[in-house]
Amino acid sequence: MVSYFRISMNPSDTTRKPSWLRAKLPSGPGYQAVRSLVDEHKLHTVCQSAQCPNLGECWARGTATLMILGNICTRSCNFCAIQTGRPTELDLGEPARVAEAVAMMGLKHCVITSVARDELADGGAAVWAATIRAIRHRMPQTAIEVLTPDWKGRLHDLDTVLDAKPDIFNHNLETVERLQRPVRVQARYDRSRSVLQHAKSRGFTTKTGIMLGLGEEQHEIEQTLRDIASDQTDIVTIGQYLQPTPQHLKIDRWVHPDEFARWKEFGLGIGIGVIESGAMVRSSYHADEQSLKYTGIEHLNTANSLAEA
Repeated sequence: MVSYFRISMNPSDTTRKPSWLRAKLPSGPGYQAVRSLVDEHKLHTVCQSAQCPNLGECWARGTATLMILGNICTRSCNFCAIQTGRPTELDLGEPARVAEAVAMMGLKHCVITSVARDELADGGAAVWAATIRAIRHRMPQTAIEVLTPDWKGRLHDLDTVLDAKPDIFNHNLETVERLQRPVRVQARYDRSRSVLQHAKSRGFTTKTGIMLGLGEEQHEIEQTLRDIASDQTDIVTIGQYLQPTPQHLKIDRWVHPDEFARWKEFGLGIGIGVIESGAMVRSSYHADEQSLKYTGIEHLNTANSLAEA
């Protein structure tokens, strides 16, 4: 395969972040309001659990990605900072609290994600569905984006979630096919694609994301984007992998902003509808704006941030 790019990048010192990877420090009334809300309602956020570098910026905007089903994951992905172990409880009151938090944040676009709960017979699908319905009941005009696990490929559990009618279905491939095993351990590239394909076959707007800087080759990135395009996935995020602790996978390289821009150009050129590509891009980063670009529907913008309340 002839690669779309001929990029020669000299190895860099990955122990020091480049200038384009500087996150904003948490501050301001919006940040404090979101933090208080999360604490008061005993909620988990992927912003905290996954050590997202955009936490300060997003919380200052009055937005956060809420994480359901606890904060202990049954999987041990080698890129992720979320705690791995065996969860000890299932909080059936969580959907109502999540819906109340969405209402208090005044969101017209919310993002819900979860840990993997492989010890549950349905992987937590019933709680997922209850959460979507609770938000819909409390905030009927809110657009709901879900970022889900793969349900081990069980399409009937996936259908439980889809039957609750989220507006956008997101499931991340995370990396190229060759690196799935060392990066995601218990996941599979083909299984993740089948999940996205199934959601698309049911008429949902679909979304996925990948990280760069894990050792992938240029032709592998190109093939991954071609796979995504062939699956008719609507929205794609591409960001820089950041090593959360010394026990996680090491960063292979810092990806220059010019390369992120070129991959965006390539993806759009092969038919992907919306691509957000940049070092600080994450699945839920400015998710409302991504959806607006895809749909052109004004109401998918974030409504009133807590900073303005």
